Amino acid sequence: MTDSTVQLPQVAVSVILPVYNGERYIIEALDSISSQTYQPAEVIVVDDGSTDKTVDLVESYGSSITSLRQGNSGAATARNTGIQASSGEYLAFLDHDDLWVANKLEMQLAAFVKKPELDMVFGHATQFYCQSLDETERSKLKLPEKPMPAYLAGSRLVKRESFLKAGLYDPSIRMGECLEWHARAIDAGLKMCMLPEVVYLRRIHATNMGRTAAESRSEYARVMKRLLDRRRQQKRV
Repeated sequence: MTDSTVQLPQVAVSVILPVYNGERYIIEALDSISSQTYQPAEVIVVDDGSTDKTVDLVESYGSSITSLRQGNSGAATARNTGIQASSGEYLAFLDHDDLWVANKLEMQLAAFVKKPELDMVFGHATQFYCQSLDETERSKLKLPEKPMPAYLAGSRLVKRESFLKAGLYDPSIRMGECLEWHARAIDAGLKMCMLPEVVYLRRIHATNMGRTAAESRSEYARVMKRLLDRRRQQKRV
């Protein structure tokens, strides 16, 4: 619950939403942005080469959405495209298949008011099953019973200048790009806090289940090796 005594600043928040073949979920994601109690200054949807009806749905949503298109290059590149096209003092991100709670931005901006020295604010996340998953598919997964701290792009609100201190996302990373960026943010000394409230709803569906455990382990292992190698190199300097 937001403290009603906190006077929120009138700042511009840019929301970046990368999407690839997201026709099933994109409208829900956009609705969760448009229903925010603190309205963002701009919402930039970057289509990453979709072959379904995603682009038509986004363009029909209304003039409040800026729609950009690129060839299929991955979420990191799509986020970078959105960042470079944005102008807000704060940056927020949402994946096309996930949702925000209605007062996500309001709660996080209030945290910045209370602690101006912060560079970014996170919140907790709740995971939920997509209705399309049958009982057999659901039985393969055990979702956390309680909300969990989420150091994820979708749960973050970050000052633009702070984000750029850590740099853009690494386009060579297809899975784990947010983990790699977060490690760079820590190395850059960015100050962060975790709100106890839920700000982010992560949908579990067939597509994100479809990434095999072996593929995930391999990609995350590569990211972790890169991080460790960089930190060893920094210690030698």
